[in-house]
Amino acid sequence: YRHDDDFLYIPVVPSLVEDGVLTFSVSYRGTPADGLIISENKHGDRTFFGDNWPDRARHWIPTVDHPADKATVAFLVEAPSHYRVVGSGSLVEETDLGDGLRLTHWETSVPMATKVMVIGVARFVVDHVDTIGTVPIESWVYPQDRDAGFYDYAPAAEIVRYFSEAIGEFPYAKLANVQSKTRYGGMENAGTIFYSENSVRGNRSIERLLAHEIAHQWFGDSVSEADWHHIWLSEGFATYFTQLYMEHAYGRERLVESMQASSTTARRYADQNPSSPVVDTTITDLNRLLSANSYQKGGWALHMLRGQIGDDAFWNGIREYYERYRDGNAWTRDFRRVMEEESDQTLDWFFDQWLFSPGYPVIEGEWSFDPDESRVTVTFRQTQTWEPFELPLDVGMYFDGRKEPVMVNVNLDERTHTFVFETKSRPSRLALDPNTWVLMENRFNH
Repeated sequence: YRHDDDFLYIPVVPSLVEDGVLTFSVSYRGTPADGLIISENKHGDRTFFGDNWPDRARHWIPTVDHPADKATVAFLVEAPSHYRVVGSGSLVEETDLGDGLRLTHWETSVPMATKVMVIGVARFVVDHVDTIGTVPIESWVYPQDRDAGFYDYAPAAEIVRYFSEAIGEFPYAKLANVQSKTRYGGMENAGTIFYSENSVRGNRSIERLLAHEIAHQWFGDSVSEADWHHIWLSEGFATYFTQLYMEHAYGRERLVESMQASSTTARRYADQNPSSPVVDTTITDLNRLLSANSYQKGGWALHMLRGQIGDDAFWNGIREYYERYRDGNAWTRDFRRVMEEESDQTLDWFFDQWLFSPGYPVIEGEWSFDPDESRVTVTFRQTQTWEPFELPLDVGMYFDGRKEPVMVNVNLDERTHTFVFETKSRPSRLALDPNTWVLMENRFNH
């Protein structure tokens, strides 16, 4: 072998290949510079946590460190017996070896990307929260944070139940939610999610974080992006499915509030990065992919797609996409094809516009009422610097004495459009997109 410039080169000797498979062993030792973080937690106890995203697993595991190269993995960890070891997959063995050492063996039955295969070693206490189907839901927290941690992580069971019913069965043998030393607020390691140690506060303020990381188990972990630049298939999905869970748990008003906030974030990022689409192949620093494009705008793309094709086609497509690419990888085009099949619509314009082109629409305009002709005339202008968007848009006409608006739908695809609607009386106001289905800046004169 040859080890140069962070690569291990192993010659393929034909006589060692059996049925097209080459099996080899890499023996190594040392203290990792990254990837496996050896540190102390906030209580001064020594800890060891895998922290692989995006391509840092290679610092402690010899591997092709890319989301498309999935594999099963087994971790056999010998550690002092005062530690507990959590890891990817199912617990196969715990054996006391004597001399104060214990062997812990975790192993997966399905392939996963290196970014989400981990171990965590620390002083832990464990709460068995619930079992959803056949999947145990567990909380692993520092002993000093036992009560607060068990309380904060317990909502995970209901979140798993919702996603399992909405999307499909949970993809891994267990779900352990783990207080850890990850550099991120949460890291969606497959079946073994690591949260910042300061996530434990005892007030259940992390419900959204739990939902985001748990949504990743389906999208990002089981169905992984085929290449880094399609990371919205991970982060955009987790962002929007967090909103869907909040809608399920607290009603549509919570969803609308969240979508409006994420609209502001996505538009601000677009203003600062006017040439950057969601799928941006010019980015070489992988950490720059963790942007509002991948999260908020990616989430908005899913929300607008739901509005475009309807709830039934959307959810049928989501379930089919998960089933078809489970434990594998997908490109954005794969997701588009599934949604086209389920909706019986051609969606290349939608995906090209919202995911492969930059920007967002800015809508200005005004309206007038002609009592003699009994009609409302409305003019819309797209004033953004980007190209005009194709924009199916609901317009609500509100009348005094009526709570619900009269809805009309228009389609904008040029800089300026004028529409005429017949109505017997003057509306008190007009509202664009009153049900919050479109990512845009609304400057329309109501």
